[in-house]
Amino acid sequence: MAPGPGLARAGVWKGSVAIALTAADATRRILAELKRQPPLRVPLHDALGSVLAEEVISPINIPAQTNSAMDGYAVRGKDVRGATAEVPCVLEVIETLPAGRFPTRGLGPGECARIFTGAPLPEGADTVIRQEDTDLGRERVTIVTDRDLGSNVRHAGEDIQRGRRVFTPGTELGPAQLGVLASMAVSHPVVFRRPRVGILGSGDEIVELDRPDDILSGRKVASSNSYTLSALTRLAGGVPIPLGIAADTRDSLREHFARAQDCDLLVTSAGVSVGEHDHLRDVVAEVGGAEAIRFWKLRMRPGAPVGFGMIGVMPWLGLPGNPVSAMVTFELFVRPAIRWMAGFDAPFRRCVPVVTGEPIKVSAALQHFLRARITDEGDRRVARLTGPQGSGILTSMVQANGLLIVPEGQRETPKGAILSALLFDDPIHQTEPGFGGG
Repeated sequence: MAPGPGLARAGVWKGSVAIALTAADATRRILAELKRQPPLRVPLHDALGSVLAEEVISPINIPAQTNSAMDGYAVRGKDVRGATAEVPCVLEVIETLPAGRFPTRGLGPGECARIFTGAPLPEGADTVIRQEDTDLGRERVTIVTDRDLGSNVRHAGEDIQRGRRVFTPGTELGPAQLGVLASMAVSHPVVFRRPRVGILGSGDEIVELDRPDDILSGRKVASSNSYTLSALTRLAGGVPIPLGIAADTRDSLREHFARAQDCDLLVTSAGVSVGEHDHLRDVVAEVGGAEAIRFWKLRMRPGAPVGFGMIGVMPWLGLPGNPVSAMVTFELFVRPAIRWMAGFDAPFRRCVPVVTGEPIKVSAALQHFLRARITDEGDRRVARLTGPQGSGILTSMVQANGLLIVPEGQRETPKGAILSALLFDDPIHQTEPGFGGG
């Protein structure tokens, strides 16, 4: 039977068979349909990790005035040139300048000013003699060396000049960037809004933690995905919006979908497989229309049943229910989506070469993302699996610091082979997915 218009988008069709997408093609398709979040002004204290939505031009020189880099005496260099312990230089101290006080007049021949770090230099001064090279005189000071000639001065604008473009749109705001913005009196930078990400679990067997007796007795399963996905969303730069747990009925799914109307992205876990009680895809198509679903199956493990679609203007990403599969697919698909929506031009972590520390066998000829512990050993990174790779063994993610990528079709990998790996703590990002596949 020929596919309908909505199903045709689910993958590449050959005859009447849907060919599943690679992970890399899938994440490219996702990003191609996403939009940046609208810009808004936020308090500087709340801007850490946000992305600038407009350029920042400095309205002032930084430092605003030429000032002292050290506690000592502001002098004219020509007055102290040649000073030694045997032939010291004696100058008149005309005033004392702590940080925040401005000079009352410039220096004349044979004059100096007692000065402290950060205080503006009086006119005519071009040198600050450190106080250790003086007798700390208050009215007259003796200087015993000229080693600081022309030094210990921070010139106006040497850090940032007035009118200079300091930051471009797309700049991530870290602690240093916040400090620079503060120095320019930018109290409310314009950043891309953090996407509001609805987190929805589904399944009659899943319960919240307010039912501990059911969980501890084994009658029900704790909704661990709600917590891992919410935490991952925060780390990715989004704002998690818990939507609860939907029962395995269409009515319950519709009701929970309605709660996501103010979200910018909807992430669901479970219900995207082909089981008798998996109604999620049908409800997405019902709520979003015949063209809502773009794809739902990938050539990868863990996490083959991944769905993506558009419910009106809101993107939907359906992740598997198995805890490990949910975390792996979040890393590959949801995290880049959140980063792109939040304004990052480089949404993907890079992949780095690693050496396998053990032989590896996989059962299916799919691209595999295996939990691994990757360590630096000499001049190379070595990857070893964290144990059994079942998609329900969540503790394997606790021990892992990255994903070891086994190419599609490679069932056996010997010890010492070169593969690629994605490191969870790698701060370097790139514009394209590094895990191949087309």
